[in-house]
Amino acid sequence: MSARAFIPIAIRQFVVVRARGRCEYCLVHQDDRPEAHQLDHIIALKHDGQTIPENLALACAICNNNKGSDFATIDWATETIVPLFNPRRQQWSDHFRLEGVEIIGITSTGLATAKLLRLNEPDRLLFRQALLAAGLYPPTN
Repeated sequence: MSARAFIPIAIRQFVVVRARGRCEYCLVHQDDRPEAHQLDHIIALKHDGQTIPENLALACAICNNNKGSDFATIDWATETIVPLFNPRRQQWSDHFRLEGVEIIGITSTGLATAKLLRLNEPDRLLFRQALLAAGLYPPTN
């Protein structure tokens, strides 16, 4: 790990508390995943993003791995570049809605993010369905 990727404990704790322990993309709580949630550089280090709270989001490992260093994607229907959802600058409910456990994009950003992060893959839907049945999803706060 490079020195640039080191994230101080105080910043880690701040990001977790700010996100209320939930992935800022799929809304699953870190206590409900077998693996630890991760800190996502919204703008990746390789794109000169900084390791500061304003550029960090709490993400489950699945969302973070699917997002990688991307901050935009291509909408092939319109052949335009669409920015991904940015939890520091945008409100989740402005770009997504829940239908049961399915996360529906309601803007071009929401649609692009849901597709790139594979938010509605069958295994993810089944997982969220189990959380719903246990009263752990969706978040109430």
